[in-house]
Amino acid sequence: MFLALDQVGVRYPGATPQKPAVEGVTLTLPKGQIGVLIGPSGCGKTTLLRAIAGLERLHDGRISITGAVLADAGTGLHTPPEARQIGMVFQDYALFPHLSVADNIGFGLNHLKPAQRAQRTREVLDLVGLAHAAKRAPHQLSGGQQQRVALARALAPSPRLLLLDEPFSSLDVDLREHLSQELRGILHETGTTALFVTHDQAEAFAVGDVVGVMHQGRLEQWDEAYTVYHRPATRFVADFIGHGVFAPARITMGPDGPIVHTPLGELSDVGECPLPDAYPGGECEVLLRADDITHDDDAPIKARIERKAFRGASFLYTLRLASGEQVLVHVPSHHDHQVGEWIGIRASVDHVVTFARPAT
Repeated sequence: MFLALDQVGVRYPGATPQKPAVEGVTLTLPKGQIGVLIGPSGCGKTTLLRAIAGLERLHDGRISITGAVLADAGTGLHTPPEARQIGMVFQDYALFPHLSVADNIGFGLNHLKPAQRAQRTREVLDLVGLAHAAKRAPHQLSGGQQQRVALARALAPSPRLLLLDEPFSSLDVDLREHLSQELRGILHETGTTALFVTHDQAEAFAVGDVVGVMHQGRLEQWDEAYTVYHRPATRFVADFIGHGVFAPARITMGPDGPIVHTPLGELSDVGECPLPDAYPGGECEVLLRADDITHDDDAPIKARIERKAFRGASFLYTLRLASGEQVLVHVPSHHDHQVGEWIGIRASVDHVVTFARPAT
């Protein structure tokens, strides 16, 4: 495995022992893949990135690349950042305002001869589509172009690993989406292994081959984006990712396997759902995402619209069932129902996910 973290922990001076910034993080990232860390503010994702870069010392655990240990809290080993062959792209670009675009990119290539440095600069400028801007100053470029310069500068020395700390956070939504797709293409084209930090779920899924969800310094899940969304490992991941609610449910054993009884009816095609004895009396909660529910005027189950949010191609309706449960549903925007109206809905759940009921 290319990048490996084993029980990594980071504590800041003065912090209480009970509140480490990062605790017990274990993950691996294969060569050439893009990993993304996502989580709420203060969850430790940027601290973890800084620890990999060598900007923070480990309190626990070990970090290695291709089997070579970069940091080990047990032995006190701490390879300095400049010796790790790791590139980093920051959210504020960190470009030198007094240097041209080409000179910014060539800044970290002083170990090369001038001709080699110029050639490598041209190569990465072509890669990010900015060959025409080589002689311009950073302030003459748009925000998106400046971020591409920052990416080119980080890629120029051919780092073993590229770290990106919310690189698109200061850009508008449409540009972020475009650059996310562009970034993924560039990294895969160059075979660059990268770890990307973001707070934007759409960005995480657009960029990452593997997605990790962090909460209070811990890595709750590290898996393919599809699995994180459809098979969340913990209740926090299920609640944090996507639009959904937890509804009361009960699991019983039918002739063909488990049956999950929900406010929207029985779910019998439950795949990897736990058996009834996984929960006391089979009582649990089922995750119902907005895309698990379909608007159907002929459905026998009705729900009242409490809120609606226009999303362009769709509405996100917040609904209340007659039994009192709240659910969410995405509805094509030409189905423009009014708040207070009752509409028909049915369950269309392909991945049934259940959790224990919270203690009261």
